[in-house]
Amino acid sequence: MSITLVTLMVFSAIWSTVQLIDDLIHGGSETNSASALLLAGGIVWTSTILAFSLLYFELDSGGPAARAHHMPPTPALAFPQQLSPELNASHWRPRYVDYLYLGFTNSTALSPTDVMPLAPWAKSVMTLQSIVSLVILGLVIARAVNVLA
Repeated sequence: MSITLVTLMVFSAIWSTVQLIDDLIHGGSETNSASALLLAGGIVWTSTILAFSLLYFELDSGGPAARAHHMPPTPALAFPQQLSPELNASHWRPRYVDYLYLGFTNSTALSPTDVMPLAPWAKSVMTLQSIVSLVILGLVIARAVNVLA
């Protein structure tokens, strides 16, 4: 049930991005004001970060309940604590804040930073998140600069 709800959140974030793009192309009320556009773009961008971080949280290593009991030998997302023996805490488990950080850095760098996607689904989801963020950031900033000029 939680995966279904989180998937709906991701599709909602993508739909909001599509609506924002449509408003940018066809002219919406919030696209004529730089401050309103930046606010709308920021809200859409933040919602994508939250939605994708929850998706990573729910899908990685069987979900939070499975991770609490044991970590699989090969997780879908590899955190530094899992890859470096000198950083490895024997009972370390990723928590939501780790996935929130992943969602944020993937949206700002448009690529993985310190968390490596190992599973095909993780690579696909991170690619989708990067594309969505690139579109939001690129179009919103370009339009805001154009409105200000």
